[in-house]
Amino acid sequence: MQKINKDQLKQLIEAGVFVADGPLSIEMMKATFLSDFSVSIKQIKKVLAELELDYAPRGIHLVEVASGYRFQSADGLGLLLSKLWQENAPKYSRAMLETLALIAYRQPITRGEIEEIRGVSVSSHIVKSLTERNWVKVIGHKEVPGRPALLATTKIFLDYFSLSTLAELPSAEAFAENLEQAMVAADVNTKENDDDEIQELQPAGNPKGSALDNEQLH
Repeated sequence: MQKINKDQLKQLIEAGVFVADGPLSIEMMKATFLSDFSVSIKQIKKVLAELELDYAPRGIHLVEVASGYRFQSADGLGLLLSKLWQENAPKYSRAMLETLALIAYRQPITRGEIEEIRGVSVSSHIVKSLTERNWVKVIGHKEVPGRPALLATTKIFLDYFSLSTLAELPSAEAFAENLEQAMVAADVNTKENDDDEIQELQPAGNPKGSALDNEQLH
């Protein structure tokens, strides 16, 4: 195994996180561009901590999310940077975001339980869309008649909203408030209707190369 000094290690890790297509875990670092070097996990974590401090006062931050580390824009800059992608900003119905919120805060949960709480049926299109985006997955089946699927959020959901774990989710009240603000910002009718489109909720900062257009989740 080759040796590498601290400065070289710091440069290599910084560059690796920057060029990666998505969040980069320590395990992936060791298995790829650090595989030829004698570097411990403790050393890598120390370098990452230093990089977080280096970028703290800048417009770009190094953050840890569920799948690893990535660079993203600082909190509060998302709305201004959204003009870069405004024409392509995705939109979702209020029903879809309410469904996502219930899955996030009450997981694991079945489609029937979501319908019972919301008081209306949940379109299969909503669950399909959340699943195709890899925000939601089936993690099992509830042991009741019919054995309905149990839905839960994924690491990709956490990554998108700049969260490391579910414990970092804001309060349900804060999430609901954010939802209402998104509805107002999109200038749509807040009446519950699957055809009413609203702007998509966004994470704390804009990950490198993504089309994000709103303020942070919390």
